[in-house]
Amino acid sequence: MKVAFYTLGCKLNQAETESLANRFSEARFQLVSPGEGADIYIANTCTVTHIADRKSRHWLRLARRRNPQALIIATGCYAQRNRQELAQLADFVVDNKEKEHLLALTQTLAFERRGLGGGETKQSQMLAATIRTRSLTKIQDGCHSPCTYCIVPKVRPHEYSLPASQIIGEVKQKVALGYKEVVLTGTKVGSYKDTVLSASEGSSTDLRDLVQHILHDTGIERLRLSSLQPSETSPEFLALWQDERLCRHFHLALQSGSETVLQRMKRSYSLDQYQRTVNLIKEMIPDVAITTDIMVGFPSESDEEFEQSYSFCQQAGFANIHVFPFSPRPETAAAKMPEQVKDKVKQERNQRMLELSRSSRRSFCEQFLGQTMPVLWEKETSPGSGIYSGLTGNYIRVLAHSEKSLSNEITPVKLVEFHNQGMWGEVIDENPG
Repeated sequence: MKVAFYTLGCKLNQAETESLANRFSEARFQLVSPGEGADIYIANTCTVTHIADRKSRHWLRLARRRNPQALIIATGCYAQRNRQELAQLADFVVDNKEKEHLLALTQTLAFERRGLGGGETKQSQMLAATIRTRSLTKIQDGCHSPCTYCIVPKVRPHEYSLPASQIIGEVKQKVALGYKEVVLTGTKVGSYKDTVLSASEGSSTDLRDLVQHILHDTGIERLRLSSLQPSETSPEFLALWQDERLCRHFHLALQSGSETVLQRMKRSYSLDQYQRTVNLIKEMIPDVAITTDIMVGFPSESDEEFEQSYSFCQQAGFANIHVFPFSPRPETAAAKMPEQVKDKVKQERNQRMLELSRSSRRSFCEQFLGQTMPVLWEKETSPGSGIYSGLTGNYIRVLAHSEKSLSNEITPVKLVEFHNQGMWGEVIDENPG
């Protein structure tokens, strides 16, 4: 039977979908893209904003129209927060706690509906090409942080870390399947702590230890971290980046460049702490990219506070800024705060910050004009175009023309011109003639 996965939201959701897709492939389901006809549609939803909610509902409706007889399943954070709402659009709703049993549940439901048909399916070894070139590996889940705007602690409340031995084994498996890059992801990656691997020594394995073990024990060519908090970095941790396999990219969610807004958000750092972390990273890791998240229109955010946030981002030299307007989430403290900012004001601030994001990305990329950098290629931008898209270690999107397939290859590329998404490059032939 054909199964299509649709994923919204964070890299943790993407990692969980990848893991689920692997299990479905091994169980002889045929993986197809979300836009194709399928017997089963599975949406791994996000609920961090009202826009994410809306996108989830929209896709479930599309899936129903695409095949009215299909089995449609919704899972993820939206399913955890409001099962009843999604039950109107999906045949079954599976919350985050039940997600690990999704394959067994789907098999049971599929048998009941029509039985599992025969026919050839894609081998699990082809999953890398089906999903993405890089693989996302979940190392941790859950968050107890008291951020006033965030729904995540309510939909992923149980904080835990996966055993280091399991993660290392998974990375080895992905290397064997042909992956060139692994991204370590979780709700709060920096809080990773495993007490199993080092139990005999009476100590625990933290994120720094885990990264060291992966670099030492596996043949992965690139290792990337999804997101960190300023307090989760240190000179000892950053010293690991002397190993060139660690990607020179840090995503440090700022949320606001106004001290007073950060306090109302109950973030765990001050602007001074954040800036010192940025300075330390740039000092220790040349050519590093630092990206961030910025929220505009937080309750009672004044014009002055927005200008403070804009100015901080302008001076920080971010490689990219993910901008989004505040979205009140049910049962969060921020949703009940007085002086909610009007939608028109949010849109205006959002647009200004997006323009800053574009100029910041261009300024960062143009530092590397004329340089040659290794690029991990993903795929052709469209079939037969001969234009391939990939990423440098410091997260610059690169496009280049090639007569031969570059997919899932790492090649040196000379960056020659700015592109609205990144850079145009010329592939350097290491074996001329």
